[in-house]
Amino acid sequence: MTFKTKESRLLIILGSFFIANAILAEFIGVKIFSVEESLGFKKFDINLLGVKDLSFNMSAGVLTWPLVFIMTDIINEYFGLKQVRFLSVLASILVAFAFVVVGFAIQLAPADFWINQTIKGEAVNMDLAFTGIFGQGMWIIVGSITAFLIGQIADVAIFHKIKVITGERALWLRATGSTLVSQFIDSFVVIFIAFYLNPQYSWTWQMVAAIGLVNYTYKFSVAILMTPFLYVVHGIIDGFLGKDLAHKMLKEAAKS
Repeated sequence: MTFKTKESRLLIILGSFFIANAILAEFIGVKIFSVEESLGFKKFDINLLGVKDLSFNMSAGVLTWPLVFIMTDIINEYFGLKQVRFLSVLASILVAFAFVVVGFAIQLAPADFWINQTIKGEAVNMDLAFTGIFGQGMWIIVGSITAFLIGQIADVAIFHKIKVITGERALWLRATGSTLVSQFIDSFVVIFIAFYLNPQYSWTWQMVAAIGLVNYTYKFSVAILMTPFLYVVHGIIDGFLGKDLAHKMLKEAAKS
């Protein structure tokens, strides 16, 4: 089978970016960074729900998750709810597969010459570094995949319901609205599973709520800021498809 039509090529491009960014988010997410210090500000040190000295310490996965949700909304817009659900399940399966492969890679006996390396003038045990970076705990993996699936199901359903009401108008409302709800779910589900249910940690529900709210505040802000980018992508796709084909696909997607 060859992908000769514009519709098929577009779906391959959007689906590839969707899955690639989902997998990237999982693996770079092991790094926790300070949003304030990365932007040159002092830490905010927020006190919330009895939890002190909270700041915007985020998983590096937030760099690509906004792109995942943009791809979700764009695919929903042009190809409908069923295609997004299929890609969401496929992405989750591929993320799980990637972690299984990495798990086997961690168990491989390292070559002697590779173990001790010097990085930026400091001695590093590469085998320990590899395990520390890629060997994420099972609770975190399960929490992340579960949060992704639940968030995606909510996102596509809300997007589709709003589109039925608004038609082709108010792209910002269905895209941003669905993303804000799905990001809210994602912010709490992953923390609840990875740190509240995990017996290795002793997190209270106040910690889950406080840290989840801080994380969601960041994601809320990014979702709003990314709205213009959604229109840019929409315009590029309309130009690629042509006015008539784009309009036809939008109408068919709304019915599916």
